[in-house]
Amino acid sequence: MRRWRSWSRRRRVLLSLALAFVLLIPLPLSALAVSLRIAYTGEATAKTKGQDAIWLGHAWVDGRKTAADIAVLANQLQGTGIRDLYVHTGPLEHDGTLPLAKVSPKAKWFTGAVHQAMPKLRVQAWLGDVLQPEKNPGMDLDDAAVRTRVTETSEQVLAQGFDGIHFDMEPVRSGSKGFLALLDQVHAMTSARNVPLSVAAAQLNPAPGLNGLLVGVSGQSKWWTKSYFGAVASRVEQIAVMSYDTWTPLESLYGGYVARQTEMALEVTPPHVDLLMGLPFYWEDNFSHRGSAETVRAAIRGAQLGLNTSPRQNFGLALYVDFTATPDHWATYRDAWCGTD
Repeated sequence: MRRWRSWSRRRRVLLSLALAFVLLIPLPLSALAVSLRIAYTGEATAKTKGQDAIWLGHAWVDGRKTAADIAVLANQLQGTGIRDLYVHTGPLEHDGTLPLAKVSPKAKWFTGAVHQAMPKLRVQAWLGDVLQPEKNPGMDLDDAAVRTRVTETSEQVLAQGFDGIHFDMEPVRSGSKGFLALLDQVHAMTSARNVPLSVAAAQLNPAPGLNGLLVGVSGQSKWWTKSYFGAVASRVEQIAVMSYDTWTPLESLYGGYVARQTEMALEVTPPHVDLLMGLPFYWEDNFSHRGSAETVRAAIRGAQLGLNTSPRQNFGLALYVDFTATPDHWATYRDAWCGTD
């Protein structure tokens, strides 16, 4: 006790904070882990409703792919629930422009080839950029001039034959007014042309205060509040949750996490808006993504369990991404979600 009193006030405060972090933080995280494991139990029977999507890499629009590749893709998608292709057409410049002739010279060929080979599919232009304040340099969506240029670029991209615009801008901080203003502006343009606007969305905050803690410690934002997720969803026709890179160490916890994410997203997504949950069609093993945990089967079962709480027709899975997908990924998706092999 005498030693404690001899320390400076600053030293005592720092030690108290360290003890609180070591002793108190694990308690709510442990409770969260238990709840996720419970969420991964139950009957999972839902199947595709033909509302699925897949993210496609940039090779489809820059000249690396051929007509033979289109034929292979058509065969790959045959008998699945995929309706939308999000083909990477950017990235946007930080000022909101996009040199189409340089970045996507074969985009018009690709959209025409898909429409001919797979006429029931929609081809959406996947556009994105890194955002301020987390990334600098990066796009500043609080700048009205930048938002106007993104809108003009989206209109130019549609002229290449795309059936819609798909935004994947990261990281969008929960509460960002600039992102909502951009969606309002672009949606007015897409609505006038009767084409969909869709977004890749951040995950929902899994526990109260968790995102605030992350921002305070690292300056980085990962999750959205339910109210902000609903505000974004109300401004588009389709919202796809990037429900991967979750930091979960076990397959059962990842599946439970996806189940909870699905439940929360269903609660705040307007009934007329398509909701899709992201499916990890790739393998990585790092701090944010444990390959043995974030499996295709766990993601599908999690989405099925979450869907039990609020069944809806306009629900699907979004597969990320074509160029890392393995035959096992495709086989599991077909077997567990499409009912085929």
